Amino acid sequence: MADVAQAPFPLTFGTYEDARKLIGQAGEKTVAEFSVTQEAIKVYCALVEDANASYWDEAYAQRQWSGIVAPPGLLLSWCMALQWHPHRERSHYIMALRVPLPGDTLINVATTTEFDRHLYLGDRVSVQDRLTQISEEKDTRLGIGHFLTTEAEFVNQQGERVAVQTNQLFRYRTHEA
Repeated sequence: MADVAQAPFPLTFGTYEDARKLIGQAGEKTVAEFSVTQEAIKVYCALVEDANASYWDEAYAQRQWSGIVAPPGLLLSWCMALQWHPHRERSHYIMALRVPLPGDTLINVATTTEFDRHLYLGDRVSVQDRLTQISEEKDTRLGIGHFLTTEAEFVNQQGERVAVQTNQLFRYRTHEA
């Protein structure tokens, strides 16, 4: 395996054979830097102009869900690494970044998320991503590369599964390269 490239999201380079050895392996479990807060929910809802009472109205949310819940669209935000931290380097839970393959471009092709439960105020989310598949080399209009499939499991502080997200990504090099 080669060194990690210095890109916006650093990629690990290697061969298809190197990458296949990681199928079934999980990355490190990442615990969110902060808990679900009403302030973060309100900022998100204001940005997307979501007036759902489940996120704004405590009395309604209490009757409907037993408390304020977080919008599903915020799921990834809770576990994203801070842009900067004074005591540690930024790291990403995304397993696909650590799969050693040729190709310097990684794009998300498809995402499916299945939710099992809501996140409530005070919940602390953890995520662990697992590599489940890698295709043989494919020649597409974008370039030559491999399709990767990962599965990320999100849990709350009690270990209860919140959601499972399946991502299909394409790691490639352009035809010009």
